[in-house]
Amino acid sequence: MLAPEVETRPWAEQAAVDDASYREQLAYLLDRSSLYREKLSGADAGGLDRIAELPLTDKAEIRATRTAENPIGAHLCADPEELVRIYSTSGTTGTPSYIPLTAGDLENWITGSARSYAASGIAAGQRIVSTYNAGPFVAGAALAAFERIGLTHIPVGTGNTERLLRAIELLRPHAVVLTPSYAAYLIEQDPDLAASSVERVLVAGEPGGGEATFRARLEEGWGARVTEAMGIGDIGASLWGECEEQDGMHLGARGFVHPELIDPDTGDAIGMEDGARGELVLTHLRHRAAPLLRFRTRDHVEVRTSPCPCGRTGPRVRCLGRTDDMLIVRGVNVFPSAVREVVTAFAPDVSGHILVRPQAPGVKQDPPLPVSVELARDGSAEPGLAEAIRERLRAALVVQTRVELVPWGSLSRSEYKSTLVEPPSRPATTPTPGG
Repeated sequence: MLAPEVETRPWAEQAAVDDASYREQLAYLLDRSSLYREKLSGADAGGLDRIAELPLTDKAEIRATRTAENPIGAHLCADPEELVRIYSTSGTTGTPSYIPLTAGDLENWITGSARSYAASGIAAGQRIVSTYNAGPFVAGAALAAFERIGLTHIPVGTGNTERLLRAIELLRPHAVVLTPSYAAYLIEQDPDLAASSVERVLVAGEPGGGEATFRARLEEGWGARVTEAMGIGDIGASLWGECEEQDGMHLGARGFVHPELIDPDTGDAIGMEDGARGELVLTHLRHRAAPLLRFRTRDHVEVRTSPCPCGRTGPRVRCLGRTDDMLIVRGVNVFPSAVREVVTAFAPDVSGHILVRPQAPGVKQDPPLPVSVELARDGSAEPGLAEAIRERLRAALVVQTRVELVPWGSLSRSEYKSTLVEPPSRPATTPTPGG
């Protein structure tokens, strides 16, 4: 535990500290942010106990305020000379989103990331291999956390499987950090990973690390303990990290970020109570460059509030999936990662790779939902296997599916993040007369 005085602080005391920070942050936003001056016009903000009365912020709203003169957006609060770094998103849907930081912001990002990664049990003097390409992305701040912890950092980057396996063999690291999909991919590439020096596998970057059956598969293949971490680029690099109890991720960025839960459909607040599920919403508490208020992360999480034996206090979360990946089948919310968790339990008959194939564009789908399930290496479609999987999915997720068993190797692998949902093909258009 890097900061016991912070990480074990009673949550009621933390709430009081955060309330004071929040009030100062609001005053700063009203003074410096044209976006929030307009959004909060006429609002009687109050303290954290009334934060749910304020409007939510989403990425599309920020994107709409960007101009040639201000490519960051109207939430920018700091002067150019105050900025020390500007990260960006991948920009896969257009122009990248830019994420500026002051020196204080960067320090807070690294501090929170260090706490979240240290929760996994890695300690000063150990060696860790990372597989994320930092470059222009916020992962750079997360990787800087390894130095803060006191680790020997061995950066390999994305898509260098041969180099990674060679580094594990020769440099004998104690830990690796990578996406859950890549961790699964490497097990297929090297069946002897369980005999390596790796004792801890830290997974992040996509949902899956907290799925019980998928985690068990990774732990068996690596012969190591698997814990997950989670960040949101616009808010912080690595905000949450799981301890060795493996019962949800602790907020490493406590004091810097305030978490909430909402109904993703209505936006109504949901109490952070044990077992509660909803979309995670985050608010900066001590940010200066481009603070965000009630930012919708689109991560659907489940909350844990029972005391954790590790001594850290406050609510923990487990990511169930992305709300923008979610499908609705006759009123039932279905996350692709939850489908994978159910299917993985049928190992060794299946490989664990799945692909959900929606029949129509959009979120709402009619049953049965087509799901391709890949058989294990040298496996065969035994009579009754597809039906057994279909029945288990119906019982666990309350969804009707059409399960298709496909040969091993049919579904794509990834050295970064896996695609679990196939975009529906566009129907052919019929020319209209004279068109």
